[in-house]
Amino acid sequence: MRVVGVGVLVVLVVLVTAVVWYESEAGGDGGTPTIVTVASGASMGTVTDALVRAQVVDSSLAFRVYLILHGTPVVQPGSYQLPRHDSFADVRAQLAGGPNVFPVTVLAGFTMSEVATRVGQVPGHDGPHFLSLANSGALRSPFEPAGSTNLDGLVGAGTYLVVPGESDQTLLGAMISRFNALADSTGLSAGAATLGETPYQAVTVASIVQKEGVYQKNLGMVARVIYNRLARGTPLQMDSTVLYSEHRDGGPVSSADLALNTPYNTYLHTGLTPTPICFPSKASLEAALAPTPGPWLYFVVVSRDGTEAFSSTFAGQQANERLALSRGLG
Repeated sequence: MRVVGVGVLVVLVVLVTAVVWYESEAGGDGGTPTIVTVASGASMGTVTDALVRAQVVDSSLAFRVYLILHGTPVVQPGSYQLPRHDSFADVRAQLAGGPNVFPVTVLAGFTMSEVATRVGQVPGHDGPHFLSLANSGALRSPFEPAGSTNLDGLVGAGTYLVVPGESDQTLLGAMISRFNALADSTGLSAGAATLGETPYQAVTVASIVQKEGVYQKNLGMVARVIYNRLARGTPLQMDSTVLYSEHRDGGPVSSADLALNTPYNTYLHTGLTPTPICFPSKASLEAALAPTPGPWLYFVVVSRDGTEAFSSTFAGQQANERLALSRGLG
């Protein structure tokens, strides 16, 4: 009987110890938030391992036991902001509720209006409100001229993760800061001064290069065409600037479009546009700061892979346009 009693006591001690351990692991009081991303098709075991690595839960075994007892949620792919060392109940509830961190991707070539549309797709955010904030002048870029409230060209491309409770002001500030970092890394201010341009003018050139050159192989030469035309006082004659004034991205430009008397119609007006026409990529900004040396004044797409042909004479441009037409372009 004594042996049986000892055995029962040992079992009880083990059970009590297990319960105490389990409760200590399952409790949690929340800590610094972190982001855990769940890939499409990830198993609950994979998700649990990610939670442990991120210190959201402290024990994989204890969390698995908790899910066995309380039910395993269906976890949708996406990103979740979760406190470190959180309670199992809260973690399970947040996973069951679906992703609460949403990406907003700003592509090179976008305008602020297009960014606002993407922000408006994030739960709890409104596109028109974001655009109104961007145009209000409440947040400014250090490269923005006095009196301007147009941030086109002055936010950084890339993906931003919008966390729960994040304000439009915080998000816009992060976008401006990312461009500032790009400007520093490319030597925007010094490079523009070398060219006899202000940083804002260099960004404006880069934005036109982005739209007109598209592919890296074209960018440096497109930039040179712009500077050569500016130096001669010749209108830039860039379709992309006309389209910007019409809030269009691509498509044909008609004779009626070319007759529109807006400051962005570079067929009617010489010089640069009043503002950038999109957000330039790093490559476009670098091209604007270090254009390829050459005498070119014209260019046209001559291949379906986006290759552009450059010429220094109108006769050369006409020959390139005939080549483009012969290839079904133009």
